[in-house]
Amino acid sequence: MNNSHYDLVIIGAGMVGACLASLLSRSGFSVALVEAREPRPFDSKDDVGLRVSAISPGSAAILEQAAAWKAVNASRNRPYRRMQVEDGVESDPLLFDAPAFNMERLGTIVENALLQWSLWQVVGSGGLVDVYCPDQLDRIEFGDNSNHVYLQSGKVVAATLVVGADGAVSGVRKALGIRQDHFSYNQQGLVAVVRKQKPNPGVAWQRFLSGGPLAFLPLEDGRSSIVWTQPSDQAERLMKLDAEAFNEELDRASEGWLGQVESCGPRAAFPLSMRLSECYASKRTVLIGDAAHVVHPLAGQGVNLGFADAAALAESLIRVRLAGGDIGSAKVLQGYDRYRRSESEAMAFGMHALRSLFSIDALSPARRIGLAVVKRSWTIRDLFLQRAAGVGKNAPRLATGASLRDLMQA
Repeated sequence: MNNSHYDLVIIGAGMVGACLASLLSRSGFSVALVEAREPRPFDSKDDVGLRVSAISPGSAAILEQAAAWKAVNASRNRPYRRMQVEDGVESDPLLFDAPAFNMERLGTIVENALLQWSLWQVVGSGGLVDVYCPDQLDRIEFGDNSNHVYLQSGKVVAATLVVGADGAVSGVRKALGIRQDHFSYNQQGLVAVVRKQKPNPGVAWQRFLSGGPLAFLPLEDGRSSIVWTQPSDQAERLMKLDAEAFNEELDRASEGWLGQVESCGPRAAFPLSMRLSECYASKRTVLIGDAAHVVHPLAGQGVNLGFADAAALAESLIRVRLAGGDIGSAKVLQGYDRYRRSESEAMAFGMHALRSLFSIDALSPARRIGLAVVKRSWTIRDLFLQRAAGVGKNAPRLATGASLRDLMQA
């Protein structure tokens, strides 16, 4: 492929941008992908990375259609079939078991580096996508029938539709002048890989504490990837502790779940916030993934929302192409905007409300009543699980079993 004009130019080849590029190129669209740097090759001989994602069944189905899930599944990953939630006060945990909800698994813990490399291999092979790397966005010249994307290398490419998949500080969003609401939680998520006396049996375990939740996510070798949410000052204090002191604090926080900490690898911490854009589309340009929205990582839904964005946009554009329409028209983009903004805001505010519920005093009637309602209501748990699994009633068709071939034959 050697075009200067494409159906789509995607800015950002992170997990979400690369997924969209694969879905669309395999559906007959001409696609250019712009990325500043190649990801580091994934090597399973290296130790487990600090950043992992809980990939929902819906996202796994999307990644399968993007031709990346086979490589992920063939490498190290850890499916989990149980989620156990404790509030640090109640002795009776909230349990979600996959078989009870007619599901094979609740999700799969996958290293971000593996996901990124698998998708990069897909879009970089076969000649289906023109990859401009290393290169970056300089500016966009918006037009009535197409947009011109000027790159820092001096190259200029035109596209019927431009997609911003360039992260939370998106240059595409800035070029569009789209305002964003930003809420800082004054918290950081501390991550590390931990080995306890007993191996993690494939349970995603989360305990709510006064400073924030502590999660243990299962890894293939029996260790756990932890995400410990703390106020920023406390996270910084924990980061400065030596290994022995940190392990002691982690033992106290986890209260003996799987025994004592035997080892803990390097630690890192990152700030937590919520970002919601006022709109996701304008001027033949759309935003997906973190460029459009950033949610609290409480239920691990950030990247899953991004994959759903990619699938929803791909489905919309395939449908328009089959009908002979303009994939960059205002009507098409408004439809995508309404659909994905309502879904991401529902998830964002849901996570915000859940965080707020567990942030109030443990003995508060509101907290106790809220927990009791969730525990006793099978319907609420089922709705929560269906949405978290990415297969709820508003999920993209690619997340619920449809193939690209199905969409193109509709």
